[in-house]
Amino acid sequence: MSIAESREGQIDSRRLIFPGLAALYDAVAPYSYAIIRFIAGAVLIYHGYGKLFGGAIQGVADHVVTPLGLPLPLAWAYFLGILEFFGGAALAVGFLTRPIALMLTVEFLIITFWHLPNGYSFSSPRGGFEYPLVLLVIYAAIFFRGAGRASIDRMLGKEF
Repeated sequence: MSIAESREGQIDSRRLIFPGLAALYDAVAPYSYAIIRFIAGAVLIYHGYGKLFGGAIQGVADHVVTPLGLPLPLAWAYFLGILEFFGGAALAVGFLTRPIALMLTVEFLIITFWHLPNGYSFSSPRGGFEYPLVLLVIYAAIFFRGAGRASIDRMLGKEF
């Protein structure tokens, strides 16, 4: 519970530097986690699209999966494209949230360690590990928290 929240989960405007924003905070706060989950999923759709439909699948197989030593690199590249495109969309709307978040946590654990030798800053040549690390932590948090409100999982009444 933050300093600005009361016991009932309402924003205590007396503690805010800008008390006039309390109504905005109250209106948006219940959906803040859903917004984070949506963006965490939606950001991957583009990457999966590039792999599946943008001609990048062979490059992923040759330059990402093969150096990891995994068998059937083309199959793994397709799996990653499917996970990022369809899994990202599913995560965005909160469908099969925990299994998708777990798979993305594993993927981004590998990506983060893959980028460790390149340094911290993702803008460095070959990309550093800061961006994958942020996504790793977000996907792990989503895995442990689940879909939350404003999700298909919640509408179905099942948490996978």
